Order: sequence, then structure tokens, then C-alpha cells
Amino acid sequence: MARIYLDVCCLNRPLDDQRQDRIRLEAEAVERILDRLHMREWEWIGSEVIHLEIRMTTDPERRRRVALLASSAHRSVAVDRAVEQRAASLHSLGFPSVDALHLACAESAGADVFLTTDDKLLRAASRCAAELKVSVCNPLTWLARGAP
Repeated sequence: MARIYLDVCCLNRPLDDQRQDRIRLEAEAVERILDRLHMREWEWIGSEVIHLEIRMTTDPERRRRVALLASSAHRSVAVDRAVEQRAASLHSLGFPSVDALHLACAESAGADVFLTTDDKLLRAASRCAAELKVSVCNPLTWLARGAP
């Protein structure tokens, strides 16, 4: 069973303006992934970092909807000393602090894939792939490659 970590931009994607093809296609991919997670075909890994980031969302309705969605994760990773240390190491590779924490949580949980629609994070992860313990991918690309 695939273990999947969805970052907050993935959780937000179905709520984004769907007039652009890329956004609409990514939203559809996220929704297909969420359907399979809800059917428990795959394991959904969340974290306290996700909930922290959601709490910083300024739009109250979006915050409520994304928080409700994130609450369906099958398990949640707490930020402990080991996660903090790994995040610091990832930050030194050039990942922004929050992204480093997300990646460290995904690694700590043994996620098979970390899904994001954030192009900057995808580029950084590609550049540092050898140093990461989790595959980082766009959800549309991941499904197109034949997700398990």
C-alpha cells in the first residue's frame, strides 16, 4: 500500500480557480488521489506542520474546508527532535523552513511519495533528490506515471 504525504498546496488545489488548464488538471488529479485515500487503497500521512500551515490561511472559508479535508488523514506525524534535526539539514540544502519540516515529516513516516503542486519545491527536490528519503512529485505527474 502506497504511503502518501499531500502538502497544503495539494489540499488547496481543488479550491483554486479552475479556469487554467494546469490548475484544473492538477485539481482533478488531487481529487482522484483523495478518493483512493478515502477508500483506504493508499495510506494518507499528515502532520502537525500541515495543520499549522492551514491555520495561517487568511480566508476563513478556505481554512475551514482545507482543515476538514486534512483531518481525514489516516495518521499524523508530530514534530519531534529527530524531525527538527532533519528539517534543519534539509533547510541547509536550500529548502525553505516549512517545506523542510514537511519533507522531514514525510521521511519520518516512511512516505513513499510527497505530493506537491509547488514548482519551486519540485525544482529544489529534483536538485537534491539524492539527499532525500522520499520521492517528491506533482500529483498529476505521479498518477500519469502509473501510481500503484
